[in-house]
Amino acid sequence: MIDARLDGELLAATRAGEAEAFGTFYRRRRALVLAFLGRRCGSAEVAADLLGESFATALGATLDSDRDLPAEPVAWLLTIARNKLLDSLRRGRVEREARVRLAIAPLELADDEFERIADLIDNTDVASELTQILPVDQLEALTARVLDERDYPTIARELECSEAVVRKRVSRALKTLREAIGGQR
Repeated sequence: MIDARLDGELLAATRAGEAEAFGTFYRRRRALVLAFLGRRCGSAEVAADLLGESFATALGATLDSDRDLPAEPVAWLLTIARNKLLDSLRRGRVEREARVRLAIAPLELADDEFERIADLIDNTDVASELTQILPVDQLEALTARVLDERDYPTIARELECSEAVVRKRVSRALKTLREAIGGQR
């Protein structure tokens, strides 16, 4: 049976002790996070490691009753994933701190599973998931700048506005995403 609860309800149920609720949240959002990470790191194996670390961090934060649950779980989860990716790039390796703290074993994947991960990465549209969170003008600017990694002058020409307007839209979109996670990593 498909669980029709919203992501926020699943996280609240997890905090209340319903372990399967987080499993549902994971199954629902893993393709999105995997696609988001895979397009940035270029390796299915690294993306899978970062996926595990991202969800372990999300689980740890969900179980921490001193923290508020996120108002926008998708934005919160993508922010965690982005931070894990940036941390791994700075360190030159994927951190395993959250998985170790929660005693979660690393993923052991066979070659065919890496192929399925690569397919998921190629076939998941991160931008369409963000349409649930951001206004259209902010989504266009953020997608062009962050997801497509285009420069501000190019985006301004495409959107037929000034660079300052594009920068403001990106800034507002990032602020919206930060507020969705309460300013916490």
